[in-house]
Amino acid sequence: MNAPSLSRALILLMATATGLAVASNYYAQPLLHSIAEQFGLSTASAGSIVIAAQLSYGAGLLLLAPLGDLFEQRRLITVMTAVSTLGLVISACAPSLPWLILGTALTGLFSVVAQILVPMAATLSEPHQRGRAVGTLMSGLLLGILLARTAAGFMAELGGWRSIYVLAAVLMAITALALYRSLPQHHSHAGLKYPALIASVFRLFFEEPVLRLRSLLGLLAFSLFALFWTPLAFLLAQGPYHYSDAVIGLFGLAGAAGALSANWAGRLADRGKGSLGTTVGLVVLLLSWVPLGFAQQSLLALLLGVLMLDLAVQLVHVSNQNAVIALRPEARTRLNAGYITCYFIGGALGSLLGTQLFQHQGWMGIVVAGLVIGGLALLAWGLANRKAA
Repeated sequence: MNAPSLSRALILLMATATGLAVASNYYAQPLLHSIAEQFGLSTASAGSIVIAAQLSYGAGLLLLAPLGDLFEQRRLITVMTAVSTLGLVISACAPSLPWLILGTALTGLFSVVAQILVPMAATLSEPHQRGRAVGTLMSGLLLGILLARTAAGFMAELGGWRSIYVLAAVLMAITALALYRSLPQHHSHAGLKYPALIASVFRLFFEEPVLRLRSLLGLLAFSLFALFWTPLAFLLAQGPYHYSDAVIGLFGLAGAAGALSANWAGRLADRGKGSLGTTVGLVVLLLSWVPLGFAQQSLLALLLGVLMLDLAVQLVHVSNQNAVIALRPEARTRLNAGYITCYFIGGALGSLLGTQLFQHQGWMGIVVAGLVIGGLALLAWGLANRKAA
């Protein structure tokens, strides 16, 4: 079934699946303080859980996501969702940090199913609705990332930090069944064998300057996202806040409003104004670090910074993704895989930088790094537009 065939209900199911898949990589973030206490870990060692999630997701994007151009996508999506569920089960039962990292890595590797669902939705949507469909799935993705923190904190209060992994495994198993029963069969017919398919991802970077630019912007934007969110649990667990896991998780709700910008960015792309969304997003991204500079003294400033940061990252990301998948319809999965690989490499670098800076320089070290990286992203975009003009 290759004709456009996505109903509103099916798009919402795909958005839910996208959110649940990616959420699996973020449950640990508000729980890092509790996990560190149970296993006797330093801030940097606990942060390795988040880094493992980001790196495995990046590896999955490079090695597994291009399979969407090789195999029938409904079956592939179902299998990958099931294996991601197995990783959650391992995390729930982990007796030590290495086992938790193993479960996290397995989940991260196969949760790239989200990045097969996004180009599939773009391909099966009518052209005039494509940006909105992608925006809906990206809203699901960001809501999954942000609400994962809230759900994890809440479940930790009820049954300890492991309980969120148990619940997530059950939900992912149900999702795998629902996707298999609801998705149309679809094959993109790339006409390539696996080695050539992977090589073609790298070749696309050499051939498409838009892909290179958008991947750089995505890397920088998501590095800022991770730079903030990874050490946040440690900031909120210490004075003057002394918050519990449940309260720390609630900060995901403050950022969830940023997901609403995804549909707006998608509509801008449908009207040929995706560059406007990128510009607005990068400016707000840089400015968000001004209130975040007062996060140690003011809860209001922290909440304002969270809202600005998440809204900006989503604007940039959806604008990037719509620009990338519009380049070559026959290579959407590979284009998306290349872009998102860079995106999550940025996340891993941001997580690593965030935990190291917080341990050695404190919160203001993170703020200074945020201002520098945000300025570099805006400069890169400005130079690219000047060159194009």
